[in-house]
Amino acid sequence: MRTISKYYLVCFISFLSVVGCTKKDQKTYPQKVPLTESVYASATIQPDSLYEAYSSVSGILDYNLVEEGETVRKDQAIVQIGNLETEMNKRNVQLSLRLARDNYEGEAAILREIQDEIKTALLQLKNDSINYFRQKNLWEQNIGSKIEFDNRQLAYDLSQNTLRLLKRKYERTQNELSTQVMQAENDVKAAQKISKDFTIASKIDGTVYALYKNPGEIVSTNEPVAAVGHSNRFLIELLVDEVDIVKLDIGQKTWILLDAYGNQVFEAKLSKIYPKKDERSQTFKVEATFLVPPKKLYPGLSGEANIVIAEKDETLTIMKEYLIDGSRVLTDEGEMPVKIGIQSLDKVEILDGIDENTVILKPNR
Repeated sequence: MRTISKYYLVCFISFLSVVGCTKKDQKTYPQKVPLTESVYASATIQPDSLYEAYSSVSGILDYNLVEEGETVRKDQAIVQIGNLETEMNKRNVQLSLRLARDNYEGEAAILREIQDEIKTALLQLKNDSINYFRQKNLWEQNIGSKIEFDNRQLAYDLSQNTLRLLKRKYERTQNELSTQVMQAENDVKAAQKISKDFTIASKIDGTVYALYKNPGEIVSTNEPVAAVGHSNRFLIELLVDEVDIVKLDIGQKTWILLDAYGNQVFEAKLSKIYPKKDERSQTFKVEATFLVPPKKLYPGLSGEANIVIAEKDETLTIMKEYLIDGSRVLTDEGEMPVKIGIQSLDKVEILDGIDENTVILKPNR
């Protein structure tokens, strides 16, 4: 038993020695150093103006007209959805338009026939007019019969009336044929619009980053069929905790670390703050743009970011682990209140309460 007691006594003395040395080593002084306060965010690279293309009609996918990764121009077709019935209707209305135009202005135009009738009626009117006025002069000289004069007058009146009716017929037919042409043109435009709905085109000059459907699959109006974005312009999508969002402003310096580039740091600046919180992740989305982007970027590259919200070239600081409850430090004379300023991941600025000559002790946690 005596041997065991000596053993424990040696251990206890050794323990006190370690504690004493540790406590002595945990003394430090505040130091004046540069300090930067920043907000952490997770980062994901996305193409600028990235959007998902939806179809306004339902159907069966006929063709993907481009490949993933292929560059496209604005209004270039990307996806074709089957629309046999729509195509047949478009051809029919195009035929109707052609017929309406032929009737209105073509070689076999209905108006041309009426124009020929008008020419004939004009000749007849001229002839009947000559006969009428000749017979009228004779009748005024008491030459000829009353019946012959009346017949000439009747023929002249009928010729005038026929010409008048033909001119009205021409105007009416012209209006009707013109209306038919306009209606047929409207039908063609409507059919083309409907047909265009079955062809999904790019809204921008860019790259097709994803095609979500294969030929033969069903396309619905509530599922995207493709993702398109700019080819060479990328932005950094950042997710920020809700407790930090109020500290951010447009234009703040941002440091980016991408997993694909190891420890290489890229400088960016905050360009957009989205006002709506994601209720599932309890984060806000913000965007930053590279000042000098990496040589190669791909959608979905991930990493992390630090958004700088305050910087000082030199200020009095202590390690955070020496701070008690965010407002006090432990000194040889006991706990003392301090006023803190900006803070980094491991340091905090001291604005008042202690100076560089104050010995501070690490508190027991």
